[in-house]
Amino acid sequence: MYINRIIFFSFCFFVMLSMSAAGQEKVWRSSSEPMLEMAKIREQIVPPTFSEKDFLITDYGAIGDGKTKNTAAFKKAIEACHASGGGRVVVPFGTFLTGAIYLKSNVNLHLLDSTTILFSRDSSDYPIVFTRWEGMECMNYSSFIYAYGEENIAITGNGTLDGNANNDYWWWWCGAKKFGWEEGMGKQTPARNALHEMMHEEVDPKKRVFGDGHYLRPNFIQPYNCKNVLIADVKMINSPMWNINPVLCENVTVDQVKIITHGPNNDGCDPEASQNVLISNCYFDTGDDCIAIKSGRDEDGRNIARPAENHIIENCIMKDGHGGVVIGSEIAGGAKNIFAINCTMDSPNLDRVLRIKTSSSRGGVIENIFMKDIEVGTFKEAAVKCNMFYEKPGNHIPTIRNVWVENMVVEKGGKHALMVAAYPESPVSNLRMVNCKMEGIKEPFEVDYVKNLVFEKVRINGVLMDAPVGKN
Repeated sequence: MYINRIIFFSFCFFVMLSMSAAGQEKVWRSSSEPMLEMAKIREQIVPPTFSEKDFLITDYGAIGDGKTKNTAAFKKAIEACHASGGGRVVVPFGTFLTGAIYLKSNVNLHLLDSTTILFSRDSSDYPIVFTRWEGMECMNYSSFIYAYGEENIAITGNGTLDGNANNDYWWWWCGAKKFGWEEGMGKQTPARNALHEMMHEEVDPKKRVFGDGHYLRPNFIQPYNCKNVLIADVKMINSPMWNINPVLCENVTVDQVKIITHGPNNDGCDPEASQNVLISNCYFDTGDDCIAIKSGRDEDGRNIARPAENHIIENCIMKDGHGGVVIGSEIAGGAKNIFAINCTMDSPNLDRVLRIKTSSSRGGVIENIFMKDIEVGTFKEAAVKCNMFYEKPGNHIPTIRNVWVENMVVEKGGKHALMVAAYPESPVSNLRMVNCKMEGIKEPFEVDYVKNLVFEKVRINGVLMDAPVGKN
């Protein structure tokens, strides 16, 4: 009996110790540690492959004159490809007008060189589907290219995806002042507020029905709960809202995509609550964040509790945007193991280089963020910014910890090198900047609550800097 008790209590102690260790903060001691972790993650990200069968959309009635609506032809070609075991649905040279496209498993939607898929401006061409809108689950317009629960899907080729949005179509729904609406009086504002309330009250997402008359703009590409996703080589322009938004997906590759679009909320790539994501060799020139890693807003993010996990961003170019590499703000499910290396950023209209934005209405843990070998021409506000007060406060204090920035070179600078706005009870912890050189910085720091902030060989305006002392 006595021995059994010893075994039992030893087991309990081991479990408690394991649980405690699981909740402890990781602290990298050298850049070789995150680089090794990144290499292991890379091995897990494998783009899907497809059968060598081609299904030409013109064989299913498509006409590439830019006027004929080809929604039915796309559907027939995709269904035929899927039914035969998969392959490529090929879009030949021309301009093919269409409504929503639904991708099915084992289908690669492939655009030949110089072809264009032009999306309809008629909202009735986008059926109501289960989706996420700004991190909140609801029934709303299908994204222009959508998939739910599918595996092995792709959009490839050197053609153009044209969302056909401008100041007169789609963008004005947001209600921004530039489109003639006063602040808070936008077309989408009542529906957006209603969706927030439904989320706070935890209404069944399938009963949060929007669509016609509500003005919640669709995203461009949204694979939802999908596995093995590839988006490569295409050019994307004129999106109504977010461009690439994989939600709750696993094994996602976005490679050599060029995104140029300056409308409201025109984020470039927003992987949301997704795992094992590679964004490589891409070009972003956007009206909002270039890359924004997300995991859901408030109750929806916390209840689903799927963090953004294991993301690699490499060899990308960022021009205009609210931020280059951004985590948040819909980040209630948390984020961990985010790596950004060998990227170039340069624009007076790029607000921040690395931006972490959250709030106490979100909560969650953002940890293990590694950025290395970043060349910056100029930016507007901050090279590195951690902000826990992005939106209205709540009762869920967030955590930001273990952030490493190394080999960041800034030529012409901006306002701040480092900004931190945190809670005294939850300071940003273990933020380290190593071998960084920044010129043209107006005010090096705007920092409050930090813990274990370390600078190693950081030069700002030619001066070797010690880490600023935050509030205690």
